[in-house]
Amino acid sequence: MLVVVGVVSLAAPSPIDIGFLLGAIPPLAVLSYGPATTALLGALVVGIQHTRAFHLDHPGSVDLLTIIFVSVLSVFVSYVRSQRDAQLDMERTVAEAAQNALVPPLPERVGPIRCTGLYRAAQRGTLVGGDFFDVREGPTGIRAVMGDVQGHGLSAVATVSSLLGAFREAVLDQPDLPSVAARLDRRLLVDSGDSRLAELFATAVLLEFTRDARWVRIIACGSPAPVLLHDGKATEVQVSSGTPLGIGLGEQDPYDEVTWPLERGDRLFLASDGIWEARDAAGTFYPLVDRLPQFADDDPAGTTQRVWDDLVRFCGTVRDDATMLLLTPEPVAGR
Repeated sequence: MLVVVGVVSLAAPSPIDIGFLLGAIPPLAVLSYGPATTALLGALVVGIQHTRAFHLDHPGSVDLLTIIFVSVLSVFVSYVRSQRDAQLDMERTVAEAAQNALVPPLPERVGPIRCTGLYRAAQRGTLVGGDFFDVREGPTGIRAVMGDVQGHGLSAVATVSSLLGAFREAVLDQPDLPSVAARLDRRLLVDSGDSRLAELFATAVLLEFTRDARWVRIIACGSPAPVLLHDGKATEVQVSSGTPLGIGLGEQDPYDEVTWPLERGDRLFLASDGIWEARDAAGTFYPLVDRLPQFADDDPAGTTQRVWDDLVRFCGTVRDDATMLLLTPEPVAGR
């Protein structure tokens, strides 16, 4: 605006009444610049108003004092905004560090298992919501979990933290997947004893790969089963979906554990309810199993992102936490 007004006024054969536009420059500078740049722009505005070469309609003393006052006030406002921006940047950095500590970036490989994940929290501006996943190596093999707690957004973060902590401990000392599920179930039961967290529950699917990555054991706790990608086809693994975690029925209704053989090139795709239950404007569910094979090329690293892009095109807006986990076993030769 400063340049345009200057060029137009210099090119005009006679004075033109556009000097009032310069008065808007200091307040606009507050939106993007710091106090030093705002002060410089304010000084340039006053200087141009007093330079006869620009042929502007020169302001009177009252107008000039008004422009100077607006410029000084703009510098003060810019200083306050800069301080607040610095504080917000610091708080954002701390919040991101805390969220990354809670749900750290998924490792590219855990033993013979290649891992690719995608996490999209429903609440804008957050990295963690009501979904969770993790892949850990323990004494009996490589264990993975994907789950979805009651609710979504920041209100579910405390529950996610409790479950991930319980899972990471259970990986080290529990002998099998039902025992891991029982540990998670107990964690939620204890937490739901707090009146603020009553009726707390979560769905999850648990997997355990043998050390040679030739077999996988799976149990589902109220969660959709994984999808097996094999020879260009997608098939849901047939595993009974048991009761959700936190209900306290695990002992009365033991989870059905399925053992599945794996071949080289097989992949297991896990998705949270935010993916399975996503719908378009007409209420049609996203056909995940039908569309998944076309996105599963030789590079598993980009599969989850391509599925997400297709989901957004299909649904327009995804309002729930959405999580995907793609596990690619690479069986050890000769074992």
